[in-house]
Amino acid sequence: MGEGVVKQGWIRSHQSGLAALYRLLDAMLILGTLFACCQFFGVAVSKDWVIAGLVAAVSFAFMAESLNLYRSWRADSYLHMFGITAISWLAVCVLLLLVSYFTKTGHTFSRLVVGSWFASTLALLSVWRFVFRQFLFYLRSHDHNTRSAVVIGVTDSGLRLARDIAREPQLGIRVKGFYRVPESDACGQVVGPQLGQTGNVPVEGDVAQAVAAAKAGELDLVYIALPMREELRIAEILQAFADTTATVHVATDLFVNNLLHARFYQVGSTSLLSVHDTPIEGINSWLKRMEDLVLSSLILLLVSPLMLVIAAAVKLTSKGPVIFKQHRYGLDGRPIKVWKFRSMTTQDNGGEVVQAKKNDTRITPVGAFLRRTSLDELPQFINVLQGRMSIVGPRPHAVAHNEEYRAIVKGYMLRHKVKPGITGWAQVNGWRGETDTVEKMSKRVEHDLQYIRHWSLWLDIRIVWMTLFRGFVGTNAY
Repeated sequence: MGEGVVKQGWIRSHQSGLAALYRLLDAMLILGTLFACCQFFGVAVSKDWVIAGLVAAVSFAFMAESLNLYRSWRADSYLHMFGITAISWLAVCVLLLLVSYFTKTGHTFSRLVVGSWFASTLALLSVWRFVFRQFLFYLRSHDHNTRSAVVIGVTDSGLRLARDIAREPQLGIRVKGFYRVPESDACGQVVGPQLGQTGNVPVEGDVAQAVAAAKAGELDLVYIALPMREELRIAEILQAFADTTATVHVATDLFVNNLLHARFYQVGSTSLLSVHDTPIEGINSWLKRMEDLVLSSLILLLVSPLMLVIAAAVKLTSKGPVIFKQHRYGLDGRPIKVWKFRSMTTQDNGGEVVQAKKNDTRITPVGAFLRRTSLDELPQFINVLQGRMSIVGPRPHAVAHNEEYRAIVKGYMLRHKVKPGITGWAQVNGWRGETDTVEKMSKRVEHDLQYIRHWSLWLDIRIVWMTLFRGFVGTNAY
């Protein structure tokens, strides 16, 4: 297997640390500029100045996040970025002025320092973004920090998209080829000389080959460029790519019913719709991780005596290890090892895994109690600390079950757009335990995708609360 190529069900993650770097530099710049202005005008940095700086840094972080400043600006204009930056900082300035007015603390601050701080911070926030953006453009133009892309549909719109992308190498998107849609009336009408205008991007094959390449992890971005009149064909292609974790975009104004954190954006003159994407990125990923670290640490501290008792009971009542580590799919389809207290006499972990059933003879007496009460899942809080799992998210399934159901349940692999969880929206709504029918698995996937579409910290808290009352037991949990 060559470098950069991954196994079936995996993709390469492009959630970089750039957004984190932006936030850190913004906070440092806001505080640093304030202290520099105080130093320049000979004003001592008192406790009040430090508090004002911290309030400004935190307020700017929240305002910028609410205005989506920390998203990817790869395909957007600097003028737009500057506008969002300016609005965010001006809102912070207004907030600070209002607070000082209503608390009658304005007299403690030098107006000269405050005015200089407000103006110079806006300038520096804008300038450093411009400089760093140009640096990223330089790297991408020289084939660093790039993404490989393909266009589905050898059509005029596909040609225009590939040409627009080729004209903007600073975007870091490299179109590797076109893929035909044999059943399409519009596909294939583009001729050789027209293809040459895109930088001689070759026609690699048909849709089936593109889907296979996506499943193999060879594609980062997929652009579907078919005319509106072929919306049924587009829907079929979307369904095919739903069995992968590739990021899919539609180069039309088609309204898609099964969107997953969708958003519109622009590349040149082409309008694109991101269809399959994740909501947990940027500041959301930080908040989610903080939630996981805090909750899992507290829970492990509380249940550690109980875990020791369970471990002793498992060890003393049956042969085998205390902890059973099973291979499952994690974020972006990467394999992880999920920990559980062993509850069976067997440890299925291969290409065929038989789900536990009612009166299953493989389940030990202690294991039966652990499974009914979900106590066998307690070691997964260690997985959360490791960063493999989250407190809340779609439950991870055995690899064998993933490969079985991805072929028969629509959108099954989209569950892996977020980290798997110990509890989830499906579990608190009754879809816990054995999934012995396709209908049961379909309902679980349906609830998992609802969670991803509507994710928020409040929803996570709600699910954790509901788990306390209905997530630990279930009529079909064996």
